[in-house]
Amino acid sequence: MHPFLINIGPVHIPTYGTMLALAFVSGIHIAIRLGRRVGVDSALILDFSSWAIVIAVVGAKVLMVLTMWSYYRDHLGEIFNYATLRAAGAFYGGFLAALFFTIYYVWARKISFWKFADVVAPSVALGTTVTRLGCFSAGCDYGKPTTAPWGVVFTNAFAHEANGVPLGVRLHPTQLYESLTTLAIFSLLLWWFPRRKRDGDVFLGYLGLYAVGRFFLEFLRGDESRGFVFNHLLSTSQFIALMVLAGLAVVFVWRRVHRGEELGTVPGVSDRLRTPQAGNAAAKGVVAQMPRGGVTKGSQKAKSKM
Repeated sequence: MHPFLINIGPVHIPTYGTMLALAFVSGIHIAIRLGRRVGVDSALILDFSSWAIVIAVVGAKVLMVLTMWSYYRDHLGEIFNYATLRAAGAFYGGFLAALFFTIYYVWARKISFWKFADVVAPSVALGTTVTRLGCFSAGCDYGKPTTAPWGVVFTNAFAHEANGVPLGVRLHPTQLYESLTTLAIFSLLLWWFPRRKRDGDVFLGYLGLYAVGRFFLEFLRGDESRGFVFNHLLSTSQFIALMVLAGLAVVFVWRRVHRGEELGTVPGVSDRLRTPQAGNAAAKGVVAQMPRGGVTKGSQKAKSKM
């Protein structure tokens, strides 16, 4: 396709890098808008995002190196070369690294993990939608050969050299498949967000939907370098997707036990993001009034017993 958005003389602006930057910006924008609905400060989201983006990029590179360790163990010097740094990395590596950082971040700030995760989950889905368009342009994460009329043929020599995509062969556009899948997930999460019954529903919904979608899309992928387990039975991403689904089953049982909790509460975790009760009362038009004549003796006695 078009690995470079601009390629004039010494100026080379990669399409993937441009789409990745657009994914970050659009994701932060969505998170800020959703955060305002539930009382999450925009500055908090910006601070979190600045750290999470860096950690996610590093995590994606680490998992990529681990899945290709059979190559990198004999070429240790290439772990930090330009080609490795330019590579997209493995999605689940970046996601898991960002997830662990999120757990630490909300613990350090003493805020609700479930509410915060609901705010950022749609942004991850949107970011993947945009990023996969960059993958399509660069020729990475390509699909298996196909005779389908919507198959695509890559002809760019740089894309073949950098990512190994076969040239002149009709392939499944798996990048577009995943982009459309995550766009559908993003739309569903946006619809679900104001209708969720408990904090964490949107985040857990994203985990399950993406894991299922990614598991089946992996069967159409043709890039062997993404890594496999169990003697090529499953790709690394398929294995992680199954682990995510197993973890979701455990969390689902735990949340069923605590189904009596109200929206916005998490056992044992203080929630600075929750709207104050006075604010809720004002929003409902209820205004507390002092009794005429100031504070009564009864109220003074009651206060002294508190």
